[in-house]
Amino acid sequence: MKRIRLICLVLLFVLTLCACSQQGEGQPQLSVSGEWTGSAPNFAVLDKDGKAVQLSDFAGKPIVINFWATWCGYCKQEMPDFDKAYKEYPDVVFMMIDATDGVYETREKADAYVRQEGFSFPVYYDVSSLAQSAYRISVYPTTVFIDSHGEVVAQKKGMISYETLLQCIALITE
Repeated sequence: MKRIRLICLVLLFVLTLCACSQQGEGQPQLSVSGEWTGSAPNFAVLDKDGKAVQLSDFAGKPIVINFWATWCGYCKQEMPDFDKAYKEYPDVVFMMIDATDGVYETREKADAYVRQEGFSFPVYYDVSSLAQSAYRISVYPTTVFIDSHGEVVAQKKGMISYETLLQCIALITE
């Protein structure tokens, strides 16, 4: 049984490496850990007015993307830190992307929560799950850090501390 498991893990590793090496220059690649490396995949989400906004709209700027939902306790715990960092780093784009599935998470729930807490960062709604799919999001919260060249510098799964948030922002603003 252990031998079969080992063979499966090796095969998965080799297939992942082959898939990554077949992608073209400048294309995002999926690392063995399941995180993107290289150029940040583009996506479209909706802003508070229902207007489509693409990641590429912020080209040339450092970007922090946080995938969250109101049903996620850890998301709620880290949000005050993101709001504080948003105010402290006006040259960094913060995309707080709500996992709006229309059932468990709705725009109304997200808006009410953000308003109740008094957060000032912009909230975007991933109603089609395109952004989540682009980054293969399976854990909430997940935060992606993109430098001004459009390269994914770091991706943190799960709740992060304020110190880690600042360290990662430093990586994308150097």
